[in-house]
This record gives sequence, structure tokens and C-alpha cells, in this order.
Amino acid sequence: MSLALFGTSSGSGAAAQESESDPHRYVLTSFANGNARAMSVYTSNDAATFTPLALAVYSPPTGLIRDPSIIRHSDGWYHVVYTTDWNGSEIGFARSRDLLHWEYQKNLHLPLDGITNAWAPEWFVDLDGSTHIVVSLSRSGTGGPFVPHLMTALDRDLGGWGPPRPMQGLGPNAIDTFIVHHDGRYQAFVKNETTKLIERATASSLEGPWTHVGTGDWAGWGSWTEGPALVRRPDGGWRIYFDEYVERRYWYSDSDDLVQWTPRRELVGLSGTVRHFTVLKQTPSEAP
Repeated sequence: MSLALFGTSSGSGAAAQESESDPHRYVLTSFANGNARAMSVYTSNDAATFTPLALAVYSPPTGLIRDPSIIRHSDGWYHVVYTTDWNGSEIGFARSRDLLHWEYQKNLHLPLDGITNAWAPEWFVDLDGSTHIVVSLSRSGTGGPFVPHLMTALDRDLGGWGPPRPMQGLGPNAIDTFIVHHDGRYQAFVKNETTKLIERATASSLEGPWTHVGTGDWAGWGSWTEGPALVRRPDGGWRIYFDEYVERRYWYSDSDDLVQWTPRRELVGLSGTVRHFTVLKQTPSEAP
């Protein structure tokens, strides 16, 4: 269930160059391999070497906290949306002012008939400032098929949400959808739950129709991978993170155009520990 090309070489030298040239801070929220009941927060100065800020810092009153996705909203709060259980038709919300003290907000029931599973809700803030959640829904249990749906916030405090709308063309069995805007188009990175590969699709509208432009092992990341999450690099390129969940290893890869990608590199220090996360990029003035 699963928001500068820093250098194409790997190892400590590349990490040192990243740290020296990148003024941003990167915030990562995840659950752990052995604990889907608690969320941890990590930070980094180079988007490659993360250290704990607060381990097991938040647990919801009931259920799980899988696949936590984080944004810093215009209200000044950090907001997390997450998977509440393997089964069910709800997604969970929590928020924090400082990343250290979190408060439960609610579990939101998704008002569609027959939903048996709601997996991996992911934030997307569009260029016009509108805030959305992409969530994969199944009416047939954990075996799917899953269909990505789009929800849009109805108010500034993210309290009200429009009904989930299917994202045409993403599927027929897709989970862990992560959206970015690049080169004038929406770009979706999704896990094909049938082939266990991360694919790429593009569209001119969030609701679609989406066209798959990267299928199979198109980027060389391998199979049995999920949880794609992207962050913009300081030079305008992209970094993607993904979970090789059977082997319990986490990887990242870089691209300038979302088409050609560097060979995957292991996320040293977190690989084998964290599961399905997102990374929030902040300027020094935005950090608490």
C-alpha cells in the first residue's frame, strides 16, 4: 500500500556535495516494517541521508497508520492523511504545528457504495492552490482491482471533501498513485498491482483521460516495487523514492525529465526500516 542533479555518482562524496549545495530541509513521514500503528518523522539536508526527528511520534486512537502522506498547508499546519486499515472505506487525518506534537482529526468515510478497501491516500496541491487527495479504491477486497480516485477539498481548513471521482485511464488495477506537474502536464506514478511494477502516465486534466507512457520495467527499477514518492530537486529535476517491499529495501533514483532515470541507489540508514513514505521539501524559512 501501499508529495540540482545532485550528482550521478553514489556514496558519501555525492551526499556531501548535496548537503553543501542544497539549502532546503526534507521531511519524511513513514510507518515502520514492524509497526503499522505508529508514524515516525525523519529529516534530511540532502534528500538522501535522513535522520530521526521523532520516532513513533503519533498513533491514531484506533486502527493503523500506513502510507502517511504529508503536506504543509496554507493554514501553517502539517497535515497527514493515511490508510487506516487493510479493509474498510475510511481514510485518516492528523495534523501538527511542529512535527513533534500531533493531534488526531478524524477518519473520513468515503461515500461510495460497495467500497471494501481504501489504500494509500496521497496529497496533491495543484498550481492554482486547490488541494486534492488521490486514493485507490476496491469493491472486491484486497485482491482488487483497485481504481485511483480523486477527492477535492471544499474549504480552506480541509474539513470538507467532495466525493471520490475515478481518474480515467489509470488502471485497471493501480495503487499508490503519486501526482506531480511537469512540462505543462500532470504526471502520475502508480504501482501496477498486477505486474508489481511502477508505471508512469500523463494527462492534461487530473481526472484524465490518462495515457500510460512508461510500462513494464521501463525505468529499470525492478519488480515488486511500490509506494512511489517524488520530490523536486533544487536544480528543477526530480528524485523518486520507492519501496522494494518483499526484500525490505528502499531506493531512490534521479531524473531531469521524468523519462530517463539514473540507476537506483539504496536509501542508506532507512532501507529495511521504513515503509511507504512521502517527502516534503521546505526552505529554511518554512521549517519550524
